[in-house]
Amino acid sequence: MQSLRNFDLIPNHTLKSLILSWRNQRHLLNSSPSSSSSFHGHTELTSLLSAVESSPFKVSTLKKLRSFARENSAAFVASGGIDALRRVILRSAADSDYFSAFQDCEEALGVLDGIPFENDDASVGLLAAPDSLRPMLLVLQRGGAEARLHAISILQRISRADPSVTDHFHQDIDVFKSLLDLLSDEISASPRLSSSSLDLLLEAVAVSKPNLLRAVEAGAVRVLIELLPDAGRHREGRVLMLLKRLCECAEGRSAFADHGMGVAAVASKIGRDGEVGTKVGVKLLWLVCSFLPTKKVVEDMMAFGAVKKLLGMVHGEGQSSTREKALRMVKMHGEAWKRLPCFPCELRAVLY
Repeated sequence: MQSLRNFDLIPNHTLKSLILSWRNQRHLLNSSPSSSSSFHGHTELTSLLSAVESSPFKVSTLKKLRSFARENSAAFVASGGIDALRRVILRSAADSDYFSAFQDCEEALGVLDGIPFENDDASVGLLAAPDSLRPMLLVLQRGGAEARLHAISILQRISRADPSVTDHFHQDIDVFKSLLDLLSDEISASPRLSSSSLDLLLEAVAVSKPNLLRAVEAGAVRVLIELLPDAGRHREGRVLMLLKRLCECAEGRSAFADHGMGVAAVASKIGRDGEVGTKVGVKLLWLVCSFLPTKKVVEDMMAFGAVKKLLGMVHGEGQSSTREKALRMVKMHGEAWKRLPCFPCELRAVLY
């Protein structure tokens, strides 16, 4: 063994070059799979999009594309995937009488629903075009449960980015009939599908008077009144809100007044634990009492306990728009209620 005369460090350039060479090789090894994976991913996407365009049997390719797009949504959008799906949907709609074509459309909507396209203006513009909306509305009316859910989800996402999209709904009353069927039938339609239908109806009538009239024409007032008694707390607020919006037009108020259980259904939700239900319920009754106070409506308010609840609000503490509407209804119809034989004697002294 050679003895060291001193312990000063002597640079070893050979060793240094070996270390640098080893580090460079490690870097290449580590980065190579990533770049290779990216290359293969792009190649796979290009191949799938080409197959979707050319193959007459698209469902299996669309299923693969759905799996790929879920994990590579940004690359999918950047590669023109939204436009490719749109072309599939348009071609399928043109041949909608053929089962296989309609199935292609349903599967394409499934792919589309898994892609976050809302922040891409170009994608929203493509999907918001009337010719793109028609196939979605067709699936909403005739598709399977899962496809309908995809169609509703896509329509909601487009309408949030471009609220004018729902303006097209009134052109086809069957759109509203289909949404109401899904809303009222939780046995064949899943709770999620029913809830999504309610949300889309709320959005549609909020932005368009023609949609409001179409919904009334499709029987929405009757459906909502019959849903209200058994609606859970979360759902009842939205049902009441939609019913209130429908009663903002004369046709909606007329349909409400003609229904035998309209007042009873709304009165049962006033004064419960939920403040929203009370506020919306009172506003709804105020609309009907102010603009269409038929003899039956006035008598039903007495018979089903609405008057008693209104008086409780009037004599409660505090000021609010809800209390003000209750007071106005009492002043408006108090004398008529007082003459009814079922009017409680103890309330005669407090009635305004």
